[in-house]
Amino acid sequence: MPILPSARILAIETSCDETACAILENGRALLGSTVASQMDIHARYGGVFPEVASRQHVLSIIPVVEEALSKSHLTLNDIDAIAVTRGPGLAGSLVVGMNAAKGLALGMSLPLIGVNHLEGHLYSAWVHNAGESVPEEPQFPLMVLLVSGGHTELDLMTDHLTYKRLGSTLDDAAGEAFDKVARLLALPYPGGPSVQRAAEDGDPMRFNFPRAWLEGTWDFSFSGIKTAVLRETKAYETKGRSLPVPDLAASFQAAVVDVLFNKTMRAAREFKAKEIIVAGGVSANRALRQAFQNQKEFKVHIPPLWLCTDNAAMIAAAGYYRFALGHTSPLDMDVQPTWPLR
Repeated sequence: MPILPSARILAIETSCDETACAILENGRALLGSTVASQMDIHARYGGVFPEVASRQHVLSIIPVVEEALSKSHLTLNDIDAIAVTRGPGLAGSLVVGMNAAKGLALGMSLPLIGVNHLEGHLYSAWVHNAGESVPEEPQFPLMVLLVSGGHTELDLMTDHLTYKRLGSTLDDAAGEAFDKVARLLALPYPGGPSVQRAAEDGDPMRFNFPRAWLEGTWDFSFSGIKTAVLRETKAYETKGRSLPVPDLAASFQAAVVDVLFNKTMRAAREFKAKEIIVAGGVSANRALRQAFQNQKEFKVHIPPLWLCTDNAAMIAAAGYYRFALGHTSPLDMDVQPTWPLR
């Protein structure tokens, strides 16, 4: 790896319902970050309303960028490049962030870097707050578990920006399964945190929900466990009995964590990874974090909770390495890039 240049990256993230901007120095040190959440707005719908999300991004994008610059004590004249999430995500939301980033890059004559949202989650493992102790940098080769509302996959990362997808979900992502099970149990949106809270008072051994191991592959499947929870709820309703929500939540969570943890560990051994990264929204789940933190075989990098959900710091981190290694983007780039990027 060549010696990389110093650079400050301003990044914008609007892939779903968070309007975010962050400024990162040299791919790791976070100088300032702002996230405008729309969670309360979408809670009334039980999920993200795409058109409402994109309109809210329009209202929030400029104030969020200005606040991130203010927190960093910088101006646009101090920025070396602009990074932006170009997908995957909601098209209307992505367009708002993309156009803001294009405008800044064009107006300030700065390079523009398009970042895949999944790549951003992966690079959250490199970020730390400026002025705080610097955590150890992940060491290649890395086994990466990307686990979120829309994606669950295992990737082998052999160097910066070099990935090989080993397996992914064949149906529901883990986060999607959490959301659907939360609705079955009449738990509030967002589903992941609601299921985790309910599970704290439950017995994870009461229900023996299925684990889809899909032997011979590194793929995942969570539709079966979602159906198993549905059948249990229907059985209780048919008998006129109240649902044991904590036990159902705890048993469901235990089954999902079991599969995610064990398949990742097996893949790390098989591909001789030095370390493991667990990233994405579901990496905030306490049971999943504890499973990886309790094992002693591999060093595991799990971002702090504030970096697990959508944010622009992770986009800035990935953007830095793309900028430093010469991967800038044309101003007319489209949204929704493929993944893994080559």
